[in-house]
Amino acid sequence: MLDNIWMIAAIWIGIALLASLISIRIGITVALVEIFLGIIAGNFFGMSETTQWIDFLALMGGLTLTFLAGAEIDPETFKSNLKPSLVMGTLSFSVPFVGIWLFVQFVLGWDPYQAQIAGIALSTTSVAIIYSVVVERGVSHTSLGKFMLTSCFITDLGTVLLLGILFANFNSYMLLFIVAIAAAFFITPYVTKKMLLKFQARKASEPEIRFIFLILFLLAGLATAAGSIAILPSFIIGIAVAGVFVNDKTLIHRIRNISFAVFTPFFFIKAGLYISLDTVLASFGLIAVLLFLKVVFKYAGIWPTSRAIRFNSKTAHYTSLLMSTGITFGTISALFGLNNNIIDQSQYTILVTVVILSALIPTVIAQKFFEPSLEEMEN
Repeated sequence: MLDNIWMIAAIWIGIALLASLISIRIGITVALVEIFLGIIAGNFFGMSETTQWIDFLALMGGLTLTFLAGAEIDPETFKSNLKPSLVMGTLSFSVPFVGIWLFVQFVLGWDPYQAQIAGIALSTTSVAIIYSVVVERGVSHTSLGKFMLTSCFITDLGTVLLLGILFANFNSYMLLFIVAIAAAFFITPYVTKKMLLKFQARKASEPEIRFIFLILFLLAGLATAAGSIAILPSFIIGIAVAGVFVNDKTLIHRIRNISFAVFTPFFFIKAGLYISLDTVLASFGLIAVLLFLKVVFKYAGIWPTSRAIRFNSKTAHYTSLLMSTGITFGTISALFGLNNNIIDQSQYTILVTVVILSALIPTVIAQKFFEPSLEEMEN
């Protein structure tokens, strides 16, 4: 039965459907429910092993979520929020990175490179979680929703740059990757706009969507060859085409529907599979301390900045908690450390567990106790 590809697919989609129904019932974003059900499935129902096609669909979920998060940022809003977003985004990754790096190296006794990987992995903010929350709540168009997405971009760009500066192998592929991103940033919106105008009357085959996926796949392939993070270019390309999507909301809605219906459940359910309850119990104290430190250091950078730009206390707490989340870049940073023999399997498991829990716990607290009204999000 478990060798039957259709039965495996039915089980995964069944979990996704159950997550959707539970999410609607209890009022928690579906991404968190999918992660929780992934934990249950992996620890109690023997689903900890995945297939290559499940891994690909999960990667597609991360890729499309990151792309959509960038595409939701209105260029004018990005420009108007650039200065405060730069401040918040920079503090959001630099304060946790330095704080956790020093703690892990001098208190836990990890070597400097291992401590730097820990600092990078736990300084990230989850674009996927924040985007899922603002879309599901229907507030992606609000000032707060756009501001958080812009700040996320700065945060994760900073963590990726740190990973590249400290550990990346600067080779010919890296140079090609940088040139390709720069070229795609200018070419993709131009070609997409031309396609929308030319094929508007006959677009059952969705050529513009296929073109966007072609660019995303090519850049992800170059990023992998260069030893960088495959989904980083998708955020940049999303921002590049955001101006086109402002004038064609139908296109972004179609991509969003495809992503949320098919790809993102695999991404979030698989994320839950990374959490071993045995490891959590065995290393509970260390995991709890690292999770606490991540949130504290995130708060230290974000809450004062939120208040300085005149968010009320409730909105500042909400922003700080959501910006404390982590999943995609945090997991990938830890995996980079494992694959390059910088950290061992035990350290990797601890870091990934902290990263996944940071997607669950702060988001639940933010949504249940600090979620602002729509009017507060607009101001």
